[in-house]
Amino acid sequence: MRALVAFLAIAVATQAEGRARDLGIPFEGTPGPLNAITDVPGVEVGQKTLVEGEGPLIVGKGPVRSGVTIVFPAVTAI
Repeated sequence: MRALVAFLAIAVATQAEGRARDLGIPFEGTPGPLNAITDVPGVEVGQKTLVEGEGPLIVGKGPVRSGVTIVFPAVTAI
């Protein structure tokens, strides 16, 4: 779980400051047409955002502002 949180934090920071290639970090291969993880065959990405309620925060009641992103890699047969 910590690795996923660290990955997401790095991804958000990288997007805010520029992509790694744009900063001069070399990688093998060439980017796909969207230059995104969704260009990788077999990888699916999903997200869900939850926004409910208005007004000041009341702990345990709301309002709610939350979300999750899932990166689901392809499973290959062994």
